[in-house]
Amino acid sequence: MQITYLDNAATTPVFPEVVNLTAQTLTENYGNPSSTHQIGRKARAAIESARKNIAGFLNCSPAQLVFTSGGTEANNMVLRGAVIHGGIERIITGKLEHHAVLNTVSKLRKQFNTEVVFVDHNQYGEINLQQLKQLLEGSAKKTLVSLMWVNNELGNVLDVRAVSKLCAVNGALFHSDTVQAIGHCAIDLKNIPVDFIVGSAHKFHGPKGVGFAYLRTPNQIAPLLTGGEQEKGLRAGTENVPGIAGMAKALEIVASDFENVNADLFGLKQYTIQKLKANIPGIQFNGLSADIKKSAPHILNVRLPDAVPMLLFKLDMQGIAVSGGSAC
Repeated sequence: MQITYLDNAATTPVFPEVVNLTAQTLTENYGNPSSTHQIGRKARAAIESARKNIAGFLNCSPAQLVFTSGGTEANNMVLRGAVIHGGIERIITGKLEHHAVLNTVSKLRKQFNTEVVFVDHNQYGEINLQQLKQLLEGSAKKTLVSLMWVNNELGNVLDVRAVSKLCAVNGALFHSDTVQAIGHCAIDLKNIPVDFIVGSAHKFHGPKGVGFAYLRTPNQIAPLLTGGEQEKGLRAGTENVPGIAGMAKALEIVASDFENVNADLFGLKQYTIQKLKANIPGIQFNGLSADIKKSAPHILNVRLPDAVPMLLFKLDMQGIAVSGGSAC
């Protein structure tokens, strides 16, 4: 049976070049990066080379990147660290965020009495920027805004420049979950004043179990994991050298043909929309996922006019892999 995989928002197939490099690193570069002998130094060099390459893709300093086990850990590191160490008293977020954010801010509210405020969305899932402005202007509490760059289910792309400007003017920190944005949106951290972003390698054809957090000012947070001085004291634990190397390789491949690949994806998305409309009268598209100018190229969220019992199961039996919501 031919398999048609349409669930890249959940995870992506790993590039063959990444598989090869990861395997090579596992077998040839097995040293502990904290060891001072030449085998350890070789592993350390691989990590720092990867950090430099990823920083180049994001246009930031390598010192601003901390490697993690993925986006969930990175989001927890930022949010918990900002409250516990950074003095954040209030978090403004949205109800359409990933559970890595929603569940974390809920815990922070219970544990530290952090004020959590939800900004409204319109019927298409767009953030109410005017309300966000009023919320930022209406409180003297030290505030962090947490809004995802690309919504993982709707594909909506946030007006990041507008949000970052509002935060800067009002002295608030801005954290954006960029797990779905990296590889599909141009991210230039020198020109967009975001304080924190996060990434997960398996969303852009890298290995699972590895990611990173970008910290504009690293001393604004405390480590989530303690026990060692790895990652400049911000993330204890022996680094995942093969995963980090594979993640950097995946981003290198993505960056090498970024514009053409995304143009092709947008073309495929537009073709899919046209075919769905032609073959399923009354079909609707949730959020802004059918708006090519306001959504990511790899996410399309549809609503059928009539319920189809066991639709996902039936598609799966035909070799078509789709999702009925967030796999996370």
